[in-house]
Amino acid sequence: MIKAKKSLGQNFLIDRNILEKITSITNIKNKTILEIGPGTGNLTSYILKKKPKKMIIIEKDNVLATNLENKFNNQLTIINDDVLNVDETILFEEKVIVFGNLPYNISTEILSKWIINLKEHFWFECLILMFQKEVADRIIAESNTSNYGRLSIICNWKLNIKKICDIKPSAFIPKPKIDSSLLIFYPKKNFVKIKDPKNLEKITRVFFNQRRKMLKKPFNQLFNGDQRVLDKLKIDLTMRPQNINLDTYYKLTCEYENLRS
Repeated sequence: MIKAKKSLGQNFLIDRNILEKITSITNIKNKTILEIGPGTGNLTSYILKKKPKKMIIIEKDNVLATNLENKFNNQLTIINDDVLNVDETILFEEKVIVFGNLPYNISTEILSKWIINLKEHFWFECLILMFQKEVADRIIAESNTSNYGRLSIICNWKLNIKKICDIKPSAFIPKPKIDSSLLIFYPKKNFVKIKDPKNLEKITRVFFNQRRKMLKKPFNQLFNGDQRVLDKLKIDLTMRPQNINLDTYYKLTCEYENLRS
């Protein structure tokens, strides 16, 4: 029996009802599928039952990758590498559906990488991903809530996000100490055009560095108190970072870029 490696954040999904639910969220027949971190291949088996046109899996663990190769033979393509090192945009000629029980220790890093690197044309049709519940709550949080922050703003920039369900620790081996949540991400048809995503990262970092403080200090740091920006975006400097909605942060980033162009 293969043991999960704590260092790689491995927890293997075993609940058949959950596995069936995940693979029934969207039609995957004759579609190209990418699975991240397949582990022992439980979800992989359920995906293959739905008859995708092509399937690629990315597995960092050498032992698991060899095991998956033996288990599925020629039914799929295995990339034995760290997903953070893989450029998904050059892997596919068509849009793919992505499944991932992401390693909890790097889940936000993987998602941020995908969002920051997104070009005008999305390389995926949708992302169906599992996170720690507390991370998922931050991703889908709305303004004026305690979970709202940098992750919410960056994730919602180009993607529509919906929670499918929460998943109890008993659905995994070994059992994690926390609940998990399943989210689905769809590309937005319209989103605010930001020239360099790193500017969105900078704006949110400066603003949320002191999330309990009023906006005056971070705003002055970035915009030198530019009243024109305040008037245009109707920003009240007595508010706090979590009081500004998603769209305003995207527009604020554009204003920041305009000032420096």
